[in-house]
Amino acid sequence: MILNQRMKCLVSTQAVLLFLLLFSQLRADIALITASDARALIEHSEPSKRPIVLDTRGGYKDYFRSHIPTAHHLEFDTLRGTDRAVPVQYLPDDLTKALLIRAGVDRRRMHIVYATGASLPNDEILSTTMVVYVLEKFGVENIRIVDGGLAEWTRQGLPATQDYFGNPKGDLPRKGKPGIAASIEQVQAHVGRPSNLLVDARPLNEFRGEDDVWLRKGHIPGAISFHWARLMESENTHKFKPLSETKAALAAAGITPDQDIICYCGTSREGSLLYFYLKHVAGFPKVRLYEGAWKEYVWLQGKSLPAEVGGKAAGLQ
Repeated sequence: MILNQRMKCLVSTQAVLLFLLLFSQLRADIALITASDARALIEHSEPSKRPIVLDTRGGYKDYFRSHIPTAHHLEFDTLRGTDRAVPVQYLPDDLTKALLIRAGVDRRRMHIVYATGASLPNDEILSTTMVVYVLEKFGVENIRIVDGGLAEWTRQGLPATQDYFGNPKGDLPRKGKPGIAASIEQVQAHVGRPSNLLVDARPLNEFRGEDDVWLRKGHIPGAISFHWARLMESENTHKFKPLSETKAALAAAGITPDQDIICYCGTSREGSLLYFYLKHVAGFPKVRLYEGAWKEYVWLQGKSLPAEVGGKAAGLQ
């Protein structure tokens, strides 16, 4: 009798947990999801209630080697291309919409997005946050990033596959959110005003101009440096530190909820991670991304826009 009661209690508890998980799927939100919760949704008994799964890795051979079951490969850089000489600019809206529809993005479904997790210099998580940013900009409101990515999925012993998976044609929201993007004109008007903050998410050496990457060296005058990797676990660059561990570092850097914040980086991937964390993990209300990023800034107006070199990481001694 006691055993039967325990079994009933266990079944009841599992039913409650499944209900809560399914309820979270129905709630429009952009957030993190654990690997185990993602698996439960992917394996839902009703196919119509399963999420759209997007693998954003840049290496197609990585997808061939192993991926999460039902993952559709949406290589992040298919959403960008050279425009007016500037490389890796976001594509025009009509092309982007066509690619998202082809990938099965659907306004009625949850989207689970992931890439690879590893230690630095691996930065595949940036492909995920960039795609999530694009989805949000085109009006998608129900998105989860697998915290820890494929590495965490594998570490937990969850099943992976080599089978291909293609989503049916998607259906985008009727209305997007273009306001989450900042133009160069908005960046220029933003800098130097009270309660405004411009944050450079690149490594400190690039912020300082000590690199062999960029056409011009340094950073946008008035920006502060906060490298995106400060928000991630060191042993897995796809796993986010909880806000309880980053709140003090953000505050020490002057990054607080009362600020009107624009994030940027080299090509907008690193900035997209900082944007995601501040807006969707920390809950900051006023955050935008300068899509053009440093690679656009250094080319504009005949390479004449001002740049600064040097500086230190905000909030660090």
